[in-house]
Amino acid sequence: MSMLNITIDGQAVEMPVGSTILEAAKKVGIEIPTLCHLDMEKQFNQQAAACRICVVEVENRRNLAPACATPLMNNMVIKTDTPRVIEARKTVLHLMLSDHPLDCLTCEKAGNCKLQDLCYQYGIEETRFPGLRNDFPLDDTNEFYVRDLNKCVACRRCVQVCTKFQSTNAIGFGNRGFTTHPVAPFDRGMDASDCVSCGNCVSVCPVGALLPKNKEKYRSWEVKKTQTTCSYCGVGCQMNLLSKGNKVVGVEPLSGASNDGLLCVKGKFGFNFINHPDRLTTPLIRKDGELVKATWDEALDLVASKAKAIKAEFGSEAFAGLSSARVTNEENYLFQKMVRAGFGTNSVDHCARL
Repeated sequence: MSMLNITIDGQAVEMPVGSTILEAAKKVGIEIPTLCHLDMEKQFNQQAAACRICVVEVENRRNLAPACATPLMNNMVIKTDTPRVIEARKTVLHLMLSDHPLDCLTCEKAGNCKLQDLCYQYGIEETRFPGLRNDFPLDDTNEFYVRDLNKCVACRRCVQVCTKFQSTNAIGFGNRGFTTHPVAPFDRGMDASDCVSCGNCVSVCPVGALLPKNKEKYRSWEVKKTQTTCSYCGVGCQMNLLSKGNKVVGVEPLSGASNDGLLCVKGKFGFNFINHPDRLTTPLIRKDGELVKATWDEALDLVASKAKAIKAEFGSEAFAGLSSARVTNEENYLFQKMVRAGFGTNSVDHCARL
């Protein structure tokens, strides 16, 4: 692989051809702030470069360059924290705040908002560009999330993930200039679009423009994160369960080998069954026509005795087994072995084939 020699903030670094300034900075531990950047977009060799927060100085180049989208060239000299760079980033933040509600005290994204973090980092308390603001109606037509376009910073993350990764193309960008914003077809509600409610746009939104319709409200610092594997199918998507007290209140995707930071509608929003009052917590067996609580030993002994009685009366042909994609390969192996060796039948199948 061909390599390039560059210098970034006085540090020499060797990078493969095709790498960006942002990747070089990460390699040597230099933090360049980003807002629109998605690491997963590297496979498309294209970045939105919409926010301009990541601009840096490149020697012998007149304009500041977006670090996320500028490919490296041999012997390139880069500076990431000059007064000119810092002032440019501050100006971008001032422009964003000029059309952004300052309701951080009540915003559910507070503490987990990239715009809030960047304003704190650069000491921005209020915009120096007061004036006209957009006034978009709240869009709550989707069953699982709410869109508040008054908080949108036009980073294009939602459009990028919907178009490139989910391949749904439910939203795009409409209008020009000051009124540019993400739109569903004909600028109607999300219920009129091709949205499949995967929630990936909600996961990548850096501000409070896209929020899930959670039954339980929470702040980012109030929740405990537990890494787990989604149990809805056999893909193996990685995610964090967010729990507050003894309740699961949300889900955030993790970048795993099978899901690359994405989830489907079930993985993202299908967690409320965990807290449902009708969820079974103990085995039930039928006595005198009614279901009563039992121990696991009682329940398993009953199943075993009934299975023996059926086999004795009707033979092995009376049995069939249907396994689930929601369990592990090892558990599916043990299930088919039980059906074949224990029940004596080869009539075993899997729900993924049906």
